[in-house]
Amino acid sequence: MDDQNKNLILATALSFLVIVVWFLLFPPPEAPVATSTPQAPAPEMALAPPAADPATEPGAPEAAARAEAPRVPVATPRLEGAISLQGGRIDLLALSDYRETLAPDAPVVQLLRPVGGAGAYYALFGWAPGGSLGFDDVPGANTPWTLAQGTSLSPGAPVTLTWENGLGLVFTRTFEIDPDYLFTVTDRVVNRGEAPARLAPYGVVARHGKPADLQNFFILHEGVVQMADGKLTELDYGDLADLPVVAREAARAQVTEVAGNGWIGFTDKYWMTALIPPAGTPFTAVAKHVPGADIYQTEARQPAVTLAPGESAEARLRLFAGAKEWEVIRRYQNEQGIDRFLDSIDWGWFFFLTKPIFAVLHWINVQIGNMGWSIILLTLVIKAVLFPLAYKSYVSMARMKELQPELEKIKERVGDDRQKLQQEMIALYRTKKVNPAAGCLPILLQIPIFFSLYKVIFVTIELRHAPWIGWVRDLSAPDPSSIFNLFGLLPWPAPDPHSLLGFIFIGILPIALGVSMWLQQKLNPAPADPTQKMIFAWLPWVFMFMLGSFASGLVLYWIANNTITFVQQYVIMRSHGHKPDLFGNIRAGLRRKAKPPVPK
Repeated sequence: MDDQNKNLILATALSFLVIVVWFLLFPPPEAPVATSTPQAPAPEMALAPPAADPATEPGAPEAAARAEAPRVPVATPRLEGAISLQGGRIDLLALSDYRETLAPDAPVVQLLRPVGGAGAYYALFGWAPGGSLGFDDVPGANTPWTLAQGTSLSPGAPVTLTWENGLGLVFTRTFEIDPDYLFTVTDRVVNRGEAPARLAPYGVVARHGKPADLQNFFILHEGVVQMADGKLTELDYGDLADLPVVAREAARAQVTEVAGNGWIGFTDKYWMTALIPPAGTPFTAVAKHVPGADIYQTEARQPAVTLAPGESAEARLRLFAGAKEWEVIRRYQNEQGIDRFLDSIDWGWFFFLTKPIFAVLHWINVQIGNMGWSIILLTLVIKAVLFPLAYKSYVSMARMKELQPELEKIKERVGDDRQKLQQEMIALYRTKKVNPAAGCLPILLQIPIFFSLYKVIFVTIELRHAPWIGWVRDLSAPDPSSIFNLFGLLPWPAPDPHSLLGFIFIGILPIALGVSMWLQQKLNPAPADPTQKMIFAWLPWVFMFMLGSFASGLVLYWIANNTITFVQQYVIMRSHGHKPDLFGNIRAGLRRKAKPPVPK
């Protein structure tokens, strides 16, 4: 086995070693195990609210009553929906800026849905009773509120609801909203009765069943996302269903006491709902699954209060309900004081790379307004940062080629004595100051960068439906063109990129990727070793089909990376007195393929 073979095998082995060592040093976080033994809450902490409404069939009377309940419209530049006066719940919300598909007449993305239809998903607020109060004495999921102030909820135009329990407690609820996705819900209670009252405010986000568009992809987290005093916890829907049963919750639950800063909610690939108590105040975060009704819930329970006659209390809770836009979420984190809110975006285990990579990509996109060209410019930035290391690697590879005649002489001199061969080769490398493994460095650096960029393109909403040029209208989706219909020239549709036909009949970008890798190889003559020659000959075309169903943005990055690497290698080889014979190497390869094998 010659040194080029060894370098190839070493590069492959080291690539896998980097991944294995990373997972050993930084394993994925395990979901905390909730105790099955219920613990009584501290006297000053929240009381437990009732469970959310059980799942109701669309034709049932309860569902019809909720659907026909009076509503208060929600109208902002980015949201449209309504608040139901039955329960004072936010249960109808659509994202005006986002459509389900690229079709001009496609429906807008529906985030929240009322009980009674498929995929019920809503936020409700209330007070949990204590002492002599019962659940009928405090506002809950089905309380008939009255609109007291305002006609519709919009930025700068709040609405206020009222309800009296008949025992002297008067409740008011005020909804406010900003121009983006942040609701502020202020609950106030006045005790006009003759007896003290103990109660605790809470907020609940409930989902009936799993989301219909649940992707269940291993690199994407969907489910509960929670920040508790600087600690991020992620639970998928399977984790919730496997939690131990907590008797006090009458469900499978995980209860977390938060000392001062945190939030909890549900995250999808691009959308999120999150309950956010005021910073610096303690609360109880609960993630639960009600098995019989198949309801998933997140709760934020605030401290209980005891009101003497004539006293009042106020509780404030914010609700984020919208798209996980990096700029908006970062502004909420920095200006609204929401602790580590940017971590609600699933940056993955390589967060130390994905975060800065996306920040640079976003900045470039703001400057030029096209995400495709931004990816190409980002590739230039990455290659520029890595150029010193790449330069050393290319120089080392060039010097290794210069040593090939001397290595061949050593092999002829020592014969089959492999120990002697290794000793003399190491001595030669030391004398000439050449590191045979230096050529592996760019490959090792490219692996985590490639994974990180794949993560960024896959999970960030800024890439969703982002166009580049011509036929590439969504950089988060595979190339829609296909050889099957001659890239749109024939009058039939291209196959689904994720199907078998789509895997075979690839598009323009995957073909360009394979050609760019092939041209990069042709800067150098083909290896003499038959095994290595075969691997190098097949590698571009294997990658071409493998990445054919990947996001167009990722394939575009790889094409740009190959092109820049080609230019770098050409310039470096010329600077060391070696003029690459690109067309000569191509012709030599074609002649070898055309030449019939010589019979033994």
